[in-house]
Amino acid sequence: MRKVEIDLFKRLITQYLLLAIALSPLGSGCQRRVEQAEQTVSRATSSDAISSSRGGEASPPPSNIEPSVAPSAEQAGPRGTEVTASQILGNPKYPAMCYGGYRGSDRDDVPSVLEISEDLKILAAMGVKLVRTYNTQQYDHARRLLEAIEQLRGGDPAFEMYVMLGAWIECEGAWSEVVNHEGENLENNTKEINAAIELAKTYPESVKIIAVGNEAMVHWATSYFVRPIVIRKWVDHLQSLKASGQLSPNLWITSSDNFASWGGGDNSYHTDELKRLIDAVDYVSLHTYPFHDTHYNSEFWLDEEDESSTSVIETADAAMQRATDYAVQQFQATADYIEGLGSEKTLHIGETGWATIDGSLYGKRGSGAADEYKSKRFYDGMRSWANDAGVSCFFFEAFDERWKDSGNPDGSENHFGLINLQSQAKYALWDLVDAGAFDGLTRGGTPISKTFGGDKDTLLAGVHEIPRNNESVIRKIAANNKQRNLGEVVEESNYVILDQSMFANPPHQLFDPTEDKTYPSESLKLNVWDGTCGMELSDAEVLVSTGTGAWWGCALEFDSTASGEDLSRFQAGTLHFEIKGDATVSFEIGIQTGRFSDGTQRNFAVEFSPQTPLALNDEWKTHTIQVADLIKESETPIDLSNTTSVLFLKGNGAEQSHRIQLRNVFLTQP
Repeated sequence: MRKVEIDLFKRLITQYLLLAIALSPLGSGCQRRVEQAEQTVSRATSSDAISSSRGGEASPPPSNIEPSVAPSAEQAGPRGTEVTASQILGNPKYPAMCYGGYRGSDRDDVPSVLEISEDLKILAAMGVKLVRTYNTQQYDHARRLLEAIEQLRGGDPAFEMYVMLGAWIECEGAWSEVVNHEGENLENNTKEINAAIELAKTYPESVKIIAVGNEAMVHWATSYFVRPIVIRKWVDHLQSLKASGQLSPNLWITSSDNFASWGGGDNSYHTDELKRLIDAVDYVSLHTYPFHDTHYNSEFWLDEEDESSTSVIETADAAMQRATDYAVQQFQATADYIEGLGSEKTLHIGETGWATIDGSLYGKRGSGAADEYKSKRFYDGMRSWANDAGVSCFFFEAFDERWKDSGNPDGSENHFGLINLQSQAKYALWDLVDAGAFDGLTRGGTPISKTFGGDKDTLLAGVHEIPRNNESVIRKIAANNKQRNLGEVVEESNYVILDQSMFANPPHQLFDPTEDKTYPSESLKLNVWDGTCGMELSDAEVLVSTGTGAWWGCALEFDSTASGEDLSRFQAGTLHFEIKGDATVSFEIGIQTGRFSDGTQRNFAVEFSPQTPLALNDEWKTHTIQVADLIKESETPIDLSNTTSVLFLKGNGAEQSHRIQLRNVFLTQP
């Protein structure tokens, strides 16, 4: 098409859109709609878009692809036109939901098209019009979902459901003992991306967004995370296919990751590669989970002093408002970082949610977060904020899925759904049940009913109390030597990692120059790696609950992201501790140096194993281990000048809910 023909075509289309806008009730937004219409016409009639052809096989990612410029966000266009991602995202008429239809304890049991159709009808009754998936080819779930949407649309042209298609991305050696975060699983990642391309071409009416990776860059995803350069390579590849016409120019490309991975948290993520990735995507999809931080970063959550005389429900209401504010703060911190780069990319929430059951960290004996009342409060709060802010919010998730933690039925990961596996709508959806939204709909042949038999009094009676500050499970050891900073050489002969004196009142000034002992130079925090096990402090003891995965681990580490403790004077010294427990799998105890996030982390440990002198029993036993005898990772010489975790445990096998207890942990110089 020649330029003069393009210009004429633009003018005709613009006049048509402006006439439609003039006749529609746009009110004060009219001028903005005119500008958006002109932008839409400009994109739709670009020479590349008009002259390009569809089809063709996916080619390997070119090495020097310039990322395309993301179109600006728009509201829904005139009726009868194609609905695009730019019209859907941020539009409260298109509520979003994370969706996995797995009903069994294993993902190999993929739901059928008929079962997914059942779910889609339920989702539509909830008002949902945009769903998110996580894999393209490892399981047949995504294809069956798109086929089900196609069938439902064929039977009812008014049926609306669109898809954010997730392509799983992982590093080289993911889920193995030899994980390389600097490389990628090229075979798997290529298959995932190529399958996403094929599905987007086959179902263009449904697939509106492709997300390259799910929490694929966050450092606590130790089993599989990659660097931003890997994500950007695949984003650039998809953008190049859009530019060449092999994919629709209206298809938006993103990556869905933890808010910190997008720059809203730790400075270690603020890299040039992240900036290039932000430039490459069409928008930023971030995750925020206040639920998990009720345990791991509980300051925002705990019952405040002025709430001590209020009821359980009033205290829960106040805490859930803080939880919603906490999520918004993480969103805003990410937005501020991106704006500070000079980028105008829009942000949406790709995942947030609240579990309703947990038997451990978040349940009655933990943070008290997991119940249906709090889930509803968070769901309503986030939906309200997102609609007012013009932000899409993919709530996690539509239905409970038990494959996530199949060995632990009460594990929170199994209970994030708004509808449980008994086809019961949880409290967040009771109003829809009352309104008859689910009348005539079933899941597995079972009609949708209410949890608790619809008895609100019973539900409210089960709301967990939120721990007060003085009752909470301790997540940090505040005791430290304020006379010294991290990075300075520790001179004293005895370095106390954990003992009763660290929990005396007040706990912040433990330093006595008349004694030749000292304490960590900064607060220590409890860090459970990737949520793989349990870890808490009680009566100056570390309590570890073993995990069910192929490995599990946790650490007492410094809160700082800067330098670690210089314990170089202890390299020829001794590690002392007392231990007992009933764990029967082998595990390591030791010290870590360097940072996992920058590839410098090293583990120095001793291995405990059954049928050896280092085996557990139910009686306290004192161990004295020479630091020089600790197992060296890859035969690395011991160097404690940058000690970042003064105590870590790593399990080498699955074992549910067994315990390991440690106390009186300290280092001595030779």
